Amino acid sequence: MLALQQLENQLNTLGIPVHRDVALAPYTTFHIGGPITLMIEPPDEEALVAALRAVKKSGVFSLVLGRGSNVLFPDEGVEGVAIRTCAARDIKIEDSLVTAACGATLAELARAARQAALSGLEFAHGIPGTLGGAIYMNAGAYGGEMSQVVRSVRLYDTDRDEIVTMSGEQMEFSYRHSILQPHPEWTVLSATMALTQDDPEAIEARMQDYMQRRRDKQPLEYPSAGSTFKRPEGAFAGQLIEQSGLKGYRIGGAIVSPKHAGFIINAGGATALDVRRLIEHVRATVLRDHGIELESEVQILTAHLAK
Repeated sequence: MLALQQLENQLNTLGIPVHRDVALAPYTTFHIGGPITLMIEPPDEEALVAALRAVKKSGVFSLVLGRGSNVLFPDEGVEGVAIRTCAARDIKIEDSLVTAACGATLAELARAARQAALSGLEFAHGIPGTLGGAIYMNAGAYGGEMSQVVRSVRLYDTDRDEIVTMSGEQMEFSYRHSILQPHPEWTVLSATMALTQDDPEAIEARMQDYMQRRRDKQPLEYPSAGSTFKRPEGAFAGQLIEQSGLKGYRIGGAIVSPKHAGFIINAGGATALDVRRLIEHVRATVLRDHGIELESEVQILTAHLAK
C-alpha cells in the first residue's frame, strides 16, 4: 500500500487527478467488477505517457482501460491502478488519412470518416470500444478488420521509456491478434488509418445496415463483452454452442443469450465468478460434443493474477 500511496502523491504532483477505490463495474460493458485502488484518466498523450512512466517506476500493478468492452474484472476488486484512456480522443483528418488518439471510440471514428466522405471504417460503427483496444485485438466485424485500415501505430514502450512508431505490417495482425498481446510493456498512444474516398450517403447506408444487423441478431439490450468466444477454424462458436443445447443456459446471473448463443450476457446481478463458470461449462460441453476447444475472446482478469 505504501507504493500505491507514493504513486498517488506523484500523480497528483504531475497534475493528474487520482480517484480512490473506484468500482470497475460501471466502466465495463459487462457491468461487472469490484473496486480498484486507484483510477486515473490522463487528458492527453503527454499526461498518459507521464502516468505510464510513473506507474512503471512504482512497480504497482496496472491496467490500461478504454471502454472496458472486452474484459471481465474480478468481483473482489483489484489492488493497483487503472489508467483510462477515454479522455485522449482527438481525431485529425488529412486527405484520406485519419489519425486518432487511443481513447477515441470506434463509433466516433466511423462518424468522422463518414463526414469526411471516407470509407473503410463502416464495420466499426457498432463496436463498443476504443481505438487502442481495437488495435490490441484487431477488432473486426462484417468482413472488416482494423488490420485492413491501420497504416501506422504510435506506442509508448515503458521498458525503454520511449515512443516508437510501427507500421501496420509490423503490428503482426491476425484474427483477433496483434503484436501487442505478448508485449504488455507497449501501450497504444495513437494510430493513423488509410481510408478511401466514397459517397457519404453510401457510407451511411452501410453503417446503418451493419447496425441494424447487430440489433436484429445480437442481445444489445443486455450488458455483455460482445462475442464471448473466438471463431474456431471452419466453424462458428455460436452455432456449436446452440447445437449443444446451451442457448439460455444459466449460472447465477450469467446466461448464454437466447438470441445469439455466441454471447454470454449479464441478465441481472451476474458476478465474474458466474461468467467464468459459464464460460468453462460452455467450453467443456462444446469440446465433448464437437471435439472443438473454444477460446475465450474476453480478457479475464482474476484477483490472483492482479496481485
